[in-house]
Amino acid sequence: MTQQTSYHKPVLLKEAVDGLEVNPSGIYVDVTFGGGGHSREILSRLGPDGKLFAFDQDTDALGNAIDDERFTLINENFGYMKRFLRLYGVTHVDGILADLGVSSHQFDIPDRGFSTRFDARLDMRMNQDQELDAVVVLNQYAEEDLTRIFKTYGELRVAPKLSRRIVAARELKKIETVADLKEVCAPLVPSRIEHKLLAQVFQAIRIEVNKEMEVLYSFLEQVKQLLKIGGRLSVISYHSLEDRPVKRYIRNGLFEGEPEKDVFGRASVPFKRVGKLIVPSQEEIKENNRARSAKLRIAEKIEDV
Repeated sequence: MTQQTSYHKPVLLKEAVDGLEVNPSGIYVDVTFGGGGHSREILSRLGPDGKLFAFDQDTDALGNAIDDERFTLINENFGYMKRFLRLYGVTHVDGILADLGVSSHQFDIPDRGFSTRFDARLDMRMNQDQELDAVVVLNQYAEEDLTRIFKTYGELRVAPKLSRRIVAARELKKIETVADLKEVCAPLVPSRIEHKLLAQVFQAIRIEVNKEMEVLYSFLEQVKQLLKIGGRLSVISYHSLEDRPVKRYIRNGLFEGEPEKDVFGRASVPFKRVGKLIVPSQEEIKENNRARSAKLRIAEKIEDV
């Protein structure tokens, strides 16, 4: 199996790239490069003068870099998109695509610690160079911080009980592996919902380790600044924590509250929604299980606000 194919088929490939309405001579950004599937599709629609910049903080993704003079892969977190594009003299772009969350590759490599399926060290870092990992979160965070993470990012009702159990367990032995964490969770997990609840626990820790929500908010603010008028945004999300701010930001350019209105009662908003929410077909879900929870939203920049 080649590295590229180990990343599996990209979700909503045609729909997400169609949403960009690619201008052959435009400048585009794929902020979640991974196996490069979306990037290859964008490049196939660009002419000789078009350019594509891609971001991925995971060094594993560098093995999938595309040999094309129109393409540049930036090994950084897309929360710094605007800063790094400026280094290439790019201040405005025609389209931005984001396929949020963890890649299939990251889930499928046991020693990355993202999956409940393998016993491995609890790592969960998308960027292997950062110091904060899941072991640090579980063994050093205060009980109230653990409760906040499990409640906010895992939407777990048992968050306070789970945090208390973690704090008690780590007094006796460091929580270092997937098996260690499963053992701590076991008394709180009825077997009929074991997989779902453990997935929520792992999701919460992973979001904290990678600061995924902070990165998403920062990214959306930068989209507003980077997109040209008429430029397009395609965002694929996989859970409500991601989808809610994306939906809200597309609607009114804010994460909370409502935009101010002028004396005529009109509000200035940066985007307009393009089409309706797009979800994968049953056929795609059958071929690619990762697609089952995917939601695609497309927006067009209509004014500078």
